[in-house]
Amino acid sequence: MADTTCREELQSIISIDRVSTWLEKHFRRSVSVIKLKYEDPPVETADYVLSDIVAVNVTVENEGAEVNLIVKLLPNDPFSRYFVTEAQFDLREIKFYNEVVPDLLQFQKENNSVIDLPIPQCFYSEYNVEGSELESVLVLENLKHRGFRSISFATGLTLMQCQVALEAISRVHALSLVMKYKHNLNLDEKYPFLFKTPKATDSYQQLVERGLPQLAAFLEDKPDLENILSSLQELRRRTKDTIAELLRPQDPLGLITHTDFWCNNLLFNEDSTQCMILDWQMISYSRATNDIALLLVSSLPSELRREHTQALLNHYWQYLTHYSASLGLSIEEKLKYDRNQLGVDFRKSLLLALLLCIGSVDVALGSPDTEQRLVDVLQDLYDQGVLSGTSE
Repeated sequence: MADTTCREELQSIISIDRVSTWLEKHFRRSVSVIKLKYEDPPVETADYVLSDIVAVNVTVENEGAEVNLIVKLLPNDPFSRYFVTEAQFDLREIKFYNEVVPDLLQFQKENNSVIDLPIPQCFYSEYNVEGSELESVLVLENLKHRGFRSISFATGLTLMQCQVALEAISRVHALSLVMKYKHNLNLDEKYPFLFKTPKATDSYQQLVERGLPQLAAFLEDKPDLENILSSLQELRRRTKDTIAELLRPQDPLGLITHTDFWCNNLLFNEDSTQCMILDWQMISYSRATNDIALLLVSSLPSELRREHTQALLNHYWQYLTHYSASLGLSIEEKLKYDRNQLGVDFRKSLLLALLLCIGSVDVALGSPDTEQRLVDVLQDLYDQGVLSGTSE
């Protein structure tokens, strides 16, 4: 996040007049904002590089109403700004809220179904609007004021939180899957802004190339991990092809994925019975199991992952098939895809999940808990043959 001086500059951009305009367009009526109160940004955005974040409490005249907003702007840092705009992370998330979400809501309406989308409400967005000093802006509900909170990456998710998160993503998966088949859609063509496999592969490859030397240096100090280190060096030679293959959607279960589905992009209510999913900059047309594998590999403590992976796959499958059936599609009958095939695809996605974690390995290094979780994942995937590509 920007320093104090930069934050003050950002706050000066978000004026009463500007916020009034945003809310008028959202509510489609006249809105008079009488007070703005800037708040500290959410803790989980403190080191965020894809956006500069401003949290603001808005008081609206007469109604006594308050609206709590998160405003996402392009990063002020030149390198981060170039990285975001070159890969179109900001555009992708804006398009998710402006195009994908309305389509999913309309599809529900057509099918007389109500499946709540586990996302914050979007109040306003713009991208390269002529005459605007803001190249891109996304204005979302600040869920902290509804009691939602982030979970420490060092602690990881509880079993219940993982179950709730999988149920939440299954809604988006089911809606996009059934909409694809019922409307006979090519989702990549309908949504050309989705993170395309070639571009995503290049981006992730660069991250892995940066992360592998850090991981190798870390492992060299650990006893009895020579075989894992050797496997990682062998994997390095085929990383790009592996990422491309595993990102590519595979029918019949090709659908819209979050693709950055880990605990830092999730918020939970006080009793962890609800989960909201944030940061859709990497939304893709890909495999459902890529989201599941990344969550379990990155965010679940080792003992829970080892003991409950199959039960968690069952849990996800139960909700995916339930929501799909409520929309008129039996996955097993119509698509000839069953729980066993989900397990096969999940095992393939584990390698992609590991590579994505390697690309962000600096997040895990420096904390004994997350370092041990990383070592456990590497050991388990090595033992299962995932690192060598020989898993059954």
